[in-house]
Amino acid sequence: MNNPEVVMIGLGYIGLPTAALIAQNKTHVHGVDINPKVVETINAGKIHIVEPELDIAVATAVKEGYLKAATTPVEANTYLIVVPTPFKAKNEPDISFVEAATRAILPLLKQDDLYIIESTSPIGTTEKMMDLIYSERPELTNKINIAYCPERVLPGNVMYELVHNDRVIGGVNEKATQKALAFYRQFIKGDLHETNARTAEMCKLVENSSRDVQIAFANELSLICDKADINVWELIKLANKHPRVNILQPGCGVGGHCIAVDPYFIVADYPAESQIIGKAREINNYKSFWCAEKVQTAKLQFELKHGRKPSIALMGLAFKPNIDDLRESPAKYIAQKVLQNANNEAYFIVEPNIESHKVFKLTNYQTAAQEADIIVFLVAHKEFSTLQLSNDKVVLDFCGVLNK
Repeated sequence: MNNPEVVMIGLGYIGLPTAALIAQNKTHVHGVDINPKVVETINAGKIHIVEPELDIAVATAVKEGYLKAATTPVEANTYLIVVPTPFKAKNEPDISFVEAATRAILPLLKQDDLYIIESTSPIGTTEKMMDLIYSERPELTNKINIAYCPERVLPGNVMYELVHNDRVIGGVNEKATQKALAFYRQFIKGDLHETNARTAEMCKLVENSSRDVQIAFANELSLICDKADINVWELIKLANKHPRVNILQPGCGVGGHCIAVDPYFIVADYPAESQIIGKAREINNYKSFWCAEKVQTAKLQFELKHGRKPSIALMGLAFKPNIDDLRESPAKYIAQKVLQNANNEAYFIVEPNIESHKVFKLTNYQTAAQEADIIVFLVAHKEFSTLQLSNDKVVLDFCGVLNK
């Protein structure tokens, strides 16, 4: 593949589907990932993540020569930065991967190129990268197009939503915004909304913070209802009969690399102003701890009642139903916490969406439900709703499996 039009830096849960989508439109994409195994897998026409329809898109794009992966970038006209933005200590965002990706393409940039960050980033990151580029390549000052365009897709439905969801696109100036709009318009059927880079950065953070706050309200209700001896699922169902009330469903916390993470980008920079956002993070983190404590209590109560140690099934490890993604998963945290307090009980760890795990020995969900004395639903995977549980089981349902 000679002279690709697009270089995609980062071939993870967003980068690879985006690269495949662009390649499907007969545009040559050079994907970059620091992991040689990922590069090797993609060049073989295969995928390293679970996402419906992605395998077909990648296989076709590689076979037709529109997608190639490597560990280093090459010269192109458009560069997309889709790398992780993790945390340093004290929940402070770390943009070092964005900076490293930018430095990797610095020697390749030329006049009128398009540089877009898609990675979730603190406000002002795009401008910081602009300053970096211009300080290292002063001859390019105001001569390349720099923009920010966050993804907003749902794992498990990424290939559809990449095409059909609206996108917010913000350049560092009007020319950059228009150039980025023209680029995305080739692949996206959803509406494209133009703004500036700072507003686009904030928009992504606000979308996920809004969800986090709403989930925190539901999780707080679940804590109150537990003490008040009220079925929280019934309560929310009834409250939502009000035409202007739409309470979300509680769970065992909040996970994933978006909702559980992005609010901290705001809190870190604006701690005094982000009171509700910060408190929502606390509530949702506490819910996971609370669930782990509930399992511990149920275990002790069973032992007192039956004079023996129970066997316990922990049902689900992913951060949300019906996916294989364990990033920031509250279920995984709860499983770890419960196992830390293990005292010779038998444990069955269940995650139907992955074949194996380097830490947990996995058990088939039907076997676990049959064998265990205590069944703990941590994630509402579709398989769990089909289980027929006998009346002698102790069931802790933290995600509404039994109320579906």
